Amino acid sequence: MKQTEGQKQYDYLTKTPVSKLVIRLGVPTTVSMLVTNIYNMADTYFVGKIGTSASGAVGVVFGLMAIIQAVGFMFGHGGGSVISRKLGAKDTETATCIASTSFYLSLLSGILIELLGFIFLTPMMKLFGSTDTILPYAKTYAMCILAASPFMCASFVLNNILRYEGKASFAMVGLVTGGVINIFGDWLLMAKLQMGILGAGVATAVSQVISFVILLSVFISGKTISKIRIKRVSLRFSDVSSIIFTGFPSLVRQGLTSISTTVLNLCAGYYGDPAIAAMTIVNKICFFVFAIGLGIGQGFQPVASFNYGAKKYRRVKNAFFFTFFVGELLLGLLAVIGMLISENLIGIFRDDPQVIEIGTFALRVQFAALFFQPICVCTNMLFQSIGKNASATFLATLRSGLAFIPTIIILTKLYGLWGVEVSQTVGDIVTFIVSVPFTVYFFKHLPKEDVITE
Repeated sequence: MKQTEGQKQYDYLTKTPVSKLVIRLGVPTTVSMLVTNIYNMADTYFVGKIGTSASGAVGVVFGLMAIIQAVGFMFGHGGGSVISRKLGAKDTETATCIASTSFYLSLLSGILIELLGFIFLTPMMKLFGSTDTILPYAKTYAMCILAASPFMCASFVLNNILRYEGKASFAMVGLVTGGVINIFGDWLLMAKLQMGILGAGVATAVSQVISFVILLSVFISGKTISKIRIKRVSLRFSDVSSIIFTGFPSLVRQGLTSISTTVLNLCAGYYGDPAIAAMTIVNKICFFVFAIGLGIGQGFQPVASFNYGAKKYRRVKNAFFFTFFVGELLLGLLAVIGMLISENLIGIFRDDPQVIEIGTFALRVQFAALFFQPICVCTNMLFQSIGKNASATFLATLRSGLAFIPTIIILTKLYGLWGVEVSQTVGDIVTFIVSVPFTVYFFKHLPKEDVITE
C-alpha cells in the first residue's frame, strides 16, 4: 500500500506538466501565506486602534517572531528538501527518519526559545529596538508569542514536509484555519472584550496551537508518505547535519530578518514612535504583496527538489523559468497598483498624520523594489531545494543582511529619515545584481538531458 502511494506521488511530481504542477502546489501555499499575512495585518490593524506606541510594539516583537520562524524554517526547509529528494529516489525509509528527526528537534528548539525568552524578556525587547513608551506593549505581546513558540516551530516543519511531498492543500487547511481563528480572536478579544494588545497576543497564540494540531493530524491519520515516529528519530551526525546544512539558508535568511528588523527599529526610533510605527506598517503591507510571489515560489520548491532527485533536469529548468515569469507578472502588476494607493493603505492601519506621511513615501519606494525580487527568490529557493547549501546560504544573507544592514546604517547617517525609507529598495537592487550571475552559471552547467535510471 505504501509502495503504491509512493509510486503514485512519484508519477505525479515527475510527469505532470511543470506549469500545472507549480500552480497546483503554489496556489494552496499562496493562499496559506496570504491568510497568515492577513491575520498578521489584522493584529496591526486592531493594535493600531490603541495608539502609535502599540503599533510600534508589533514591529518590535516581529524580531522575536523572526527568530522562531528562522529555527522552524531551518528544520522545515532542511528536512522537507531532503525528504523530497529521498522520495524522488524512492527511499521512503530515510524520508521517515528525516521527518521524525526534524519534527522533534524543532519542538525542543521551540521550548528552549520559550524559556530563554521569558528569562530575558525586557532586555530582549530593548535589543529589538523598543523605546520606553513601546516597551510595556511589546512585553505583553511577546509573552503570548513565547508561550506558543514550540507549536510555531513544529508547525513550520509539518507545513514544509507536506509541501515538499506535494500535499500543499493539507498544509493550506491547517494554516488557513489558524488564520481565520486569529482574525476572529482579534475582533472578539480586542474590539468586543477590550483586552488591548494582550487580546492580540492571546489570539495569535491560540491560533498557532490550533494550526499545529490540524497539521499534525494529517500525519497521524496516515495521509503522508513520510511519517512522524519518535522511534525513528536519528541522532546520527549525517542525518542531523543534512537537515541543518540544507535548512541553514532559511535560518540565515530569517535570522537576518530579525537582525535587520532590529536595526530598522533602532534607526527609525531616532525619529520617534511614528517612524517605527510607519515602517512596521510598510513592512507588513509589502510582505503581504510579496507573499504572493513567495507562495508561487514555494510551489516550485518540491518540483525542483523531487525532479532533481529523480535526475529530470529539464523539468527543473522549465519549472524555474515558469515560476520566475509568473512571479514577475504578478508582483509587477501589484507594485503598480500599490504605488497608486499607498497613502490610503497606510491610513487603514493608523490615522496619525506623521505615520501616514512617513509610511506613504517608504511604501511607494518599496513597491518599486518588487520588480527585482522574483529572480532572487527563485534562485535562492532553487539552490536550497537541490542541496547546493553554500550558494543558497550566501544568497540568503543578502536581502536582509549583507545588502540591507550596511545600506540602512550608511544611508541613515548620510540622509536621515529618507535613508531609512529607501534602504530596503537599495538592498533589493544589490541582491538582484548579485543573484543573476548565480542563476546564469547554474543553468549553463546543468545537464541538458535527463539522466535515465532504472
